[in-house]
Amino acid sequence: MRKYYIDNIRILCILLLFPFHTAMIFNNYGENWYVHSKGSEAASLFLIAVYPWWMAILFAMAGMSAVYALNKRTAKEYLNERIHKLLIPTIAAILLLVPVQTYIANRSFNGYSGNYLEHLRFFFRLTDWSGYDGHFTTGQLWFTLYLYLYSYCFLSLMVWYKNRDKKLKGEKFTLIKLIPMFILIALVTPVLDIGGKSISEFAAYFLLGYFALSMEEVQERLKKYSALLAVFWVALIIWRCTMYQKGLGEGLLWEIEQRLLAWVGILAVLGIGRRYLEFNNKFTSYFTPAAFPLYIFHQTIIVITGYFTISRIDGLLTQYVIICLTSFGLTIAMYELCRRIRVTRFLFGIKK
Repeated sequence: MRKYYIDNIRILCILLLFPFHTAMIFNNYGENWYVHSKGSEAASLFLIAVYPWWMAILFAMAGMSAVYALNKRTAKEYLNERIHKLLIPTIAAILLLVPVQTYIANRSFNGYSGNYLEHLRFFFRLTDWSGYDGHFTTGQLWFTLYLYLYSYCFLSLMVWYKNRDKKLKGEKFTLIKLIPMFILIALVTPVLDIGGKSISEFAAYFLLGYFALSMEEVQERLKKYSALLAVFWVALIIWRCTMYQKGLGEGLLWEIEQRLLAWVGILAVLGIGRRYLEFNNKFTSYFTPAAFPLYIFHQTIIVITGYFTISRIDGLLTQYVIICLTSFGLTIAMYELCRRIRVTRFLFGIKK
């Protein structure tokens, strides 16, 4: 039976990309991103409040979804689907879309005056992975690349557990036992940390989603305590923003609080979603197959829109609203165009 609330949470997380990455243009904590306007405290607090749990929950739900996918598919079918949905679109977007972002960054911050084709000659030189200097980056595609790596690397483990008679008991995962699991995440985070995107950290979210959060008993428990978890989640967000405003946005406590916020955020959002988002309507039906293509397209379009907007429009709020709404409309338009063409459907993993 399909879990529509997981689809709906994923859709809302994907739609959150537009206000989130638009806000990156206005951050005031020193990150230029690919294009930058003036810094805004409100934008920075929004970014700091959202990032810890937002991407983490996408990985946790991917682990949960792997359980349901492997119940319907063989391991070979599952991996083949991952290749077409994740690997091929990731490679295609890194070659066709991401260089546009680094080209704009190069023009914005480094005074680059060459044309786009000349820029491509040094795009593939590896520096700090950010792409802000015009060189190689995976851009937003780090997410789909990590997802494919986890699907491939953990497939044997997932199939072994699926076929195993003795499995973990969902009734033993009480809330008192679930919440401290953030300690595991905090411990593995420093391992294989590439440009602030720890392979081990997000692998932990994926595996916890597969082995723990996919169990019906756990999902029902999160639904039962969703209000309590929501209060705890909001309190952690407020604490994090307060720490940032007081200049405490680094160090061990900051890192530990981030993983606690991420894990509690996952538990709270899943509980709330299970309670209120278990439905299927036209919104769900349209955006469920569109979610990953929108993810792939959105950032390049936001960067282009931001580049032309901030040089022509005054007022930070006006800039923000124009960039956010325009880029959303253009991304939907690009998705609609690409899903009508066989080649682009294949390249970007779009269902017909």
